[in-house]
Amino acid sequence: MRSTSAATALAVMFSSVALGVAAAGTASAVSAVVTSPGGLVVDDALRRVFVSDQADGQILAADYNGTLVAQASGLDNAADLAVSDDGATLYAALPTSHEIVALNAADLQVKARYPVATNTGPHHVAFAGGKVWFSYGDQWDGDLGSVDPAVDPATGTDPVALTQIPTEGTGSGLWGQALLDTDPLRPGLLAVGETGDSTGTEAVLDVSGGTPKVIAWNDTAYSLNGGLGDIDLVAGNDQVLVNGTARHAYANGTLTKAGTYPGGQLADVGRSGLIAQVTGTKIAIYRPDATQPVRTYSTGTQPAADVAWAGDSSRVFALVAGSGGWTVKALTDPNLNAPTTATRAKTLTVTGKLTATVPLPAGARLSVTRTDLESPNGKALPAVTVKADGTYSFSNTPPAGGKVTYTVKYAGDATHTAVTASDSVEVSRAATSLSLNNNGKLYNYGTDVKFTAHLGTTYKNRSVSIYADPFGGDKPKKLIRTGNVNADGNISAVVDMTRDTKVTAVFSGDARYKPRTVTSTAYARVRISTAVSKHYKTAKIGSTSYYWFHKNTDPLLTTTMTYYPGRQQRFDLQVYYQGTWYSADSQYFPVGSNGKSAVTLGAAGESGIRARMRSVYVNGSSGDTVNSTTYGAWKYLYFSN
Repeated sequence: MRSTSAATALAVMFSSVALGVAAAGTASAVSAVVTSPGGLVVDDALRRVFVSDQADGQILAADYNGTLVAQASGLDNAADLAVSDDGATLYAALPTSHEIVALNAADLQVKARYPVATNTGPHHVAFAGGKVWFSYGDQWDGDLGSVDPAVDPATGTDPVALTQIPTEGTGSGLWGQALLDTDPLRPGLLAVGETGDSTGTEAVLDVSGGTPKVIAWNDTAYSLNGGLGDIDLVAGNDQVLVNGTARHAYANGTLTKAGTYPGGQLADVGRSGLIAQVTGTKIAIYRPDATQPVRTYSTGTQPAADVAWAGDSSRVFALVAGSGGWTVKALTDPNLNAPTTATRAKTLTVTGKLTATVPLPAGARLSVTRTDLESPNGKALPAVTVKADGTYSFSNTPPAGGKVTYTVKYAGDATHTAVTASDSVEVSRAATSLSLNNNGKLYNYGTDVKFTAHLGTTYKNRSVSIYADPFGGDKPKKLIRTGNVNADGNISAVVDMTRDTKVTAVFSGDARYKPRTVTSTAYARVRISTAVSKHYKTAKIGSTSYYWFHKNTDPLLTTTMTYYPGRQQRFDLQVYYQGTWYSADSQYFPVGSNGKSAVTLGAAGESGIRARMRSVYVNGSSGDTVNSTTYGAWKYLYFSN
């Protein structure tokens, strides 16, 4: 109970395309760009590619087109990266703060930090056998550590383990921090490549069990390598690929030469066994054990800083130098550049060029598919023959508007891999009308209001969805009806107006008419009533009914108002003098969770006094904005002897 002394207050031709040469996409303001590349890793589950920026202490996430979708900062000198087998967690090595940090791969929020008790590292990381493996140390004290994410530090067990290089069969151990790599087809294997000396130690470890076991180890043969800058496990094959060039087979506990690819500085091996090799300013794609690339991509004036395959081998991601730094590029084969827009039912022409390092056979044919709103699973179009110079073209008249995608495929042959090109054009659609009634209207609390949407001319789709979004963060937007309009083009839904409400009608569009959305905002009062007590009778003065009080009695006025957290009622008091009502006081009082607000009005102390009060909800001033301003009825009070 309070007294009045308390107060609160978004014709045409496709441009030429070279199958097997161009990189997909162009750099834009939303590309993932770093100034000092660290790690590059692909998350197959989320279809994301992550790159770390050592200079800026950032990790960037890009989609499969190379477009930036998320970034995390404050990760000083972020070096190598690894992704968990399920794709849910990204791990980064932070050699400056000497820790492994785990981030949520979906949004790059930090999940956990694992301190590593070393002054040199960690620098390289890989995920294998359910653990995060990292290398650390420098100049004769290199070693291997691990983090077990399943271990909770709160139990008193440290999830970080050091000195994990086996002591048996490892010769003189590791000289410095080692490169690490895993085989996606055999997740219990870990390749180790020592850096920092003239002949790097190479090893393959089995980390599927509790402790690492040596499968192969070589740390003294200068004839095997002249220093390591890159090491990769070859998917599904008992080989490692060193420096993007040399293949080394591991058997009988050691490693031996097993052939080479021409040139090369670094590489990545895809799940399919294809090799993406950086060789000068080109990225060459090799089939396993081949001596000629099946296709190449240009990287401009500088070699790529790193490459990584997508899990489905649909593209290679490369860090390519540019004026603003190193950009994540998605290299697909082939690449098409579509016009921004085209007109429905008008003929357009698709042209392109199929090229390859190894000449194509005469009469090579491409299959063609069109995907649109009326053929979401694709409609086969007549095949097209590639000319002697590799060019091709075909014409088509898109029957449907919206996003239309043309896909051309070369099935491959004995010397060429299969390739696919696709690109989309936004084909025009007509506009239709859509309206919704009751915009701006005010209703009493709890009124059932019928909102009617009217849809104009469309092609096939006659469905409209109606949503209600009550004001206030505690009640989300909700679908209240969806269905086809009637013969008059109308569809209705009823809203119980307990709050100001934004109602939305949505037509999703069809093959010839664009989507349309309209809104209508209607307003709702609150429910207010006030009970008067401690009076000794009711009687009229003139035509107005009054509550009669003895002059020394304190009236109790209890207001019931629709509850909302933090809501207050405004208590207005007026006094009658010589035929006029004068405002005496207005104060705000809290409304309890039961919707009650009791206020004691002080006794008049003399007879003949006439007063009146009312309770008011004021949008904004009463503590919230979910209803419209509402005035309660006046209650009239008379004080007698």
